[in-house]
Amino acid sequence: MSLQQLDANRRNAQKSTGPKTPQGRAISKMNALKHAILSKEVLVCGLNIQECSQELSALHKRFWQELNPAGPVEEMLVDQIVTTHWRLRRALRAESGEIALSVDEGQWKRSRPNPHLQWMQWEVWGDPVPAMKDSTRGNSILAVWLRQVRARVVQEGELTEDATKIPLDGKPNMLSQGLEELRLRLSQNSDGPDPASRREENKKQALTFIDRELRMLEWRKVDCLNREAADEEAQQAAAVLPAMPVLEKILRYETKLERQMYRAMSQLERLQRMRRGEAVPPPLTMEVSEKP
Repeated sequence: MSLQQLDANRRNAQKSTGPKTPQGRAISKMNALKHAILSKEVLVCGLNIQECSQELSALHKRFWQELNPAGPVEEMLVDQIVTTHWRLRRALRAESGEIALSVDEGQWKRSRPNPHLQWMQWEVWGDPVPAMKDSTRGNSILAVWLRQVRARVVQEGELTEDATKIPLDGKPNMLSQGLEELRLRLSQNSDGPDPASRREENKKQALTFIDRELRMLEWRKVDCLNREAADEEAQQAAAVLPAMPVLEKILRYETKLERQMYRAMSQLERLQRMRRGEAVPPPLTMEVSEKP
C-alpha cells in the first residue's frame, strides 16, 4: 500500500467513528452480547433438561447495563461474572433436586414395604398378632381375617373349629386362641328350651364377640395411622438435607464459583477505577497451600 492510500484510509476512518448520540452508543454496546457467553458450551441442552438461552441473554443484558464495561478486558470480566452467576443458579437447582429426590424416594419406599420382610419383622416375637396390631397394615390384615370368620358364622350358623384357624402358617396366635376359647365356651351353653334356640343364641354371641374385636382393630388402626403420619412427617423433614457426600460436593462447587465471581468483580472494579483516573492501591495477595 502506498503512502497516499494509507493516508486516505486514515482520513476516511476519521469520518466513521461509530454512533455519537447516547441512544446510539447504548445500542452499540449491546453488540457485545454476541460473545461466547451465549455459546452452546454455557447452556445445558440435553434430552431431559433444556436451559433457556433467552433467560441467559436477559441476565447478561442486565449485568452489562449495570456494570457498564468498556474495552475487551472489562467485557471479558463481565462475561465471567454472568457465567459464574448462571452456574451458581444451576448449583441451587441441583441442591433442590437432590432434596426432592431424597424426600420422594424415601416416601415411595416406605409406602411400598416388602411383604416378606414385614412378615419376618412380625414373627420375631413368636406370635405375630401383637406386632401386627402396632401397624396400620397389620390391623387391616387382621380385620380381613376376622370378617372372613364372621361370614362363615353367618353362613354356617355357628362358630366352627375350622373357622377359628387363622392362616398364620399354622402357628399358635392370640387371635385364633381367643376364637377357640369362645367356641368351647359356647359349646357348653345349655341355655334355651331347644337346640335351635341355643344354636341361634350361640351364633348371636359369636357375632357380638367378632364385631367387638373388629371395632377394636379399627380404633387401633386409626391410632397407628396418626402415629405413622407423624413418623412420616419426621422422616421427610430429616430428608430435607441431602446426603453428606452430595452436600459436600455441592458446597465445594459453590465455593469455587463464588471465589471466581468475587475475583472477577474485584478485578473489574479496579480496572474501572483506574480508567476513571482514581488512585488504586496494588492488590493484596495471599498464597494458601494445604499440607499433604
